[in-house]
Amino acid sequence: MSKLFLVPTPIGNLEDMTFRAVTVLREVDLILAEDTRTSGKLLKHFEIDTPLKSHHMHNEHKMVDGLVKNLQSGTQMALISDAGTPAISDPGFLLTRACVENGIPVECLPGATAFVPALVNSGLPSERFVFEGFLPVKKGRQTRLTELATENRTMIFYESPHKLLKTLGQFVEYFGEDRQGSISREITKLYEETVRGTLSELLVHFESHPPKGEFVVVVAGKR
Repeated sequence: MSKLFLVPTPIGNLEDMTFRAVTVLREVDLILAEDTRTSGKLLKHFEIDTPLKSHHMHNEHKMVDGLVKNLQSGTQMALISDAGTPAISDPGFLLTRACVENGIPVECLPGATAFVPALVNSGLPSERFVFEGFLPVKKGRQTRLTELATENRTMIFYESPHKLLKTLGQFVEYFGEDRQGSISREITKLYEETVRGTLSELLVHFESHPPKGEFVVVVAGKR
């Protein structure tokens, strides 16, 4: 029986790839990748010629049983996402759960993930926090915001540029305009930036500076 390796990949700066990650990706029989085109460029950069297979949110349900059988028959596999750590707002949970249920060893390597540097860099309390990832787009969104309005731990969200202003507006509405927050974008990339202030100040800032890039929003808990 083989092992499934969950291998984090850089979220921007290729120098954040670990030596161990490169070694594992070279030694396994198959790499499961969220987007084979994106991952193909990464593997080429590190001179990794291991075969790639597409494994993303639209096909992972159908693939899990077959992948488990392949692992049971001795195929060593690594799972990577386009950027960051698999299963953190990316595919990976379903296959990991199936491996655990079938007694297949799973090992997650340490490595890049966007929310940790954003949290530490925010200046907000980091000893206790809640990671929310992406909020529901429609159904359940208002319910979740209402529940989080009384959360006293620091909260972390992922958001896309075209939804950032809407989300910040809702944060002002549900959490209060004076609640402290921090927004990091393009972490580890050329135009990395962190903006801190009250939620209303952050909203004003990004109304006058059109959002570009990938965003991590950190919001203080209720006092």
